[in-house]
Amino acid sequence: MSSPLYRHGDVLLQATSAPTAPLHRQPHLTLAHGEVTGHRHQIRDLNAAVLYSAAPTPAPGRDQFLHVTAPQATLSHEEHAPIRLPAGWYRVWQQREYTPGSVRVVLD
Repeated sequence: MSSPLYRHGDVLLQATSAPTAPLHRQPHLTLAHGEVTGHRHQIRDLNAAVLYSAAPTPAPGRDQFLHVTAPQATLSHEEHAPIRLPAGWYRVWQQREYTPGSVRVVLD
């Protein structure tokens, strides 16, 4: 059986088990920041979740894990309807696009 997926604009979250590799706690709950618009995909309630990165200095849209510690957390963005995520661990990806000669993270 596959893990549930949640799509929120150009951000994709997949339910997963707790990561076993060392993680670095982030001081914010912004999953993706729009370089063009300034909009953010973020968890609004600071007490509902914790965001981790696989690297001490994370690259935008890469190797992030969200741990929803409350019964649910709401993911919001200025241009999308909010979605509720149940408690648990999620791997977070930011959509990428192919251009001839490269693959890059989608800019919001």
